[in-house]
Amino acid sequence: MNLQDTPRVNWRTHLSLALLALVYIFSYIDRQVIAILIEPIKNEFGASDTQMGLLTGLAFGLLYAALGVPVGKLADRKSRRTIVAVACGLWSLATMACGFAGHFWQLLLARMSVAVGEAGGMAPSISLVSDLYPPKQRSFMISLFMMGPHLGVLIGLALGGWIAQHYGWRATFIWFGAPGLLLAALVFLLVREPRRGGFDTPVALAQMQQQPAESLFTQVRRLLAITAFRRLAFACGFAGLAGYGYGIWTPSFLVRTHGMNMAQAGLLFGVASGVGAVGGALFSGWLCDRMVARDVRWQLALPMLAVIVSIPCAIAFFLWPTSGHWMLGSIRAPHALVFAFLFAFFASWWPSLSYSATSHMVGSNERSVAAALLNFFVTLFGVGAGPLVTGMVSDLLTPMMGVQALRWSLVSVMLLMIPTAVLMAMALNPYRARLAQMSALKPRSA
Repeated sequence: MNLQDTPRVNWRTHLSLALLALVYIFSYIDRQVIAILIEPIKNEFGASDTQMGLLTGLAFGLLYAALGVPVGKLADRKSRRTIVAVACGLWSLATMACGFAGHFWQLLLARMSVAVGEAGGMAPSISLVSDLYPPKQRSFMISLFMMGPHLGVLIGLALGGWIAQHYGWRATFIWFGAPGLLLAALVFLLVREPRRGGFDTPVALAQMQQQPAESLFTQVRRLLAITAFRRLAFACGFAGLAGYGYGIWTPSFLVRTHGMNMAQAGLLFGVASGVGAVGGALFSGWLCDRMVARDVRWQLALPMLAVIVSIPCAIAFFLWPTSGHWMLGSIRAPHALVFAFLFAFFASWWPSLSYSATSHMVGSNERSVAAALLNFFVTLFGVGAGPLVTGMVSDLLTPMMGVQALRWSLVSVMLLMIPTAVLMAMALNPYRARLAQMSALKPRSA
């Protein structure tokens, strides 16, 4: 294709987005399904909450965070489609291996292998979507892609709980890992690799061409020198810590505090969170594309406001009395799930809008690295520390509070979203200045 040709959005573009989104859905299912399996795995291996926090969080998060940025650097030079396809195949095989673990240490190694594969999925996909669509549609399209975690929660917890209840926790890993092998082949064969920066302005393309070759360390240091990006990265880190602690441990909270079985907890929490988050992600992307036309700061102001609203929703969910419920057939649905729905709706705003903001702050030739670096903070703080910290606090509180320890542990962790809102507020003006700098072709390190 001639470099001067204007890219077109057509059916192949939408097919590519759909396949990438489907891959992301299954990556999140494979990552998150362990949340509904904590209790049976804990009982079989005799593990503590701290050990389960290590299994569900740190074992995954450290490798994922460490490998994500180098893979992002590779994706900015090589075929992003191929990297996503290979990564999908690897983590799918590793997920199936979790179902064959005979010892806790084997399950731990298998979870670490899932992280190795998934490190190559997120950042290249964000870069692909950013080049598949023009900037005026980017927030909404990235929001469509970022529905993966929310649909993954819905499918993984609802269907995963049912599979585990009837066929055991091992079968759940195998059933959810197998489809990824087919998806890997479809991505490799059907996803279109767009031209990098095809929708960028001549100024942005000139910046890309003038960018000198540099080491990964130098590039990471330069990106972190961007004030808006640095503050956003730490904001997302705190949000990830609270969010992953919430997502991993809430099914166990429903089992322990509300007396549900795995299938009921997975179904009700999965539906409430999944439906709420899908609605929130779509609405926030649509709203953002319209609000930034008035002031680009809305790109970060919207997720900041949503985070502020989501905190009391989460606290109300965990502290609401257990006595109130509706009967859905033979299932007791706690009134508290209304707040789980509201939390999911508003908490879904910050991921997609933050990754979209990142794509605007850098050139098209380094979007994979920038997305991977943002994901590093989300993963290290969130996946790595969120479940582990929640489990450790629960173990510390258990001698005093017994079965209610997990409830108060979750309430404590959710308060860590307050720094998220503060840091996003501090990034508003630097973000506007960064976009103005990009348009004026000033030095990128400022």
